[in-house]
Amino acid sequence: MQLSVKKLVDEFQHACRENDMRITPQRIEIFKELAVAVDHPTAEVLHKRLVVKMPTLSLDTVYRTLGTFSEMGFIDKVETTESQAHFEVSHMPHHHLICEKCKKIIDFVWQQVDEADLPDETRLLGRFEKKNVVVYGVCKNCL
Repeated sequence: MQLSVKKLVDEFQHACRENDMRITPQRIEIFKELAVAVDHPTAEVLHKRLVVKMPTLSLDTVYRTLGTFSEMGFIDKVETTESQAHFEVSHMPHHHLICEKCKKIIDFVWQQVDEADLPDETRLLGRFEKKNVVVYGVCKNCL
C-alpha cells in the first residue's frame, strides 16, 4: 500500500533535518512531484511539470537536486538502457518492466525475489543489500 504524499513529504523533511540539509521550496516541490508521479519521469519531464508552478526553477537545479536526493537515498534512479535517467520515490520494494517500444516503465512486485537470499558466491564479492530486477519486453498496449 502506498504511503500518503503528505506522510512521504513529512518523512523527507525529517530526513533532511537529520542530514543537515536545507529544506527549500524547490526541494519540496521536486520531491512532491516525484512522490505522486507514476511514470518515472526524467529531469526534463520534471522540470516541464514544475516550471508551471515555479517559473524561475532552472533545469540545472532539478538535475542537481535529483543527484543530491539520489546520493542521500531519498529517491531511486531507475536504470534503463536509454541515456536519460528516470527517477522515483520508492514507496515499497518493487521491480520494473520496461517496454522496448514505448519506453514505459511499469512497477511490479515479485515477493519471491525480495525474500530470497542472494547466492553464497556473492559474499565473496562484497556486501550487497538491495535487489532490483529489470525486465525488458513489450507492454500489452504495444503488442
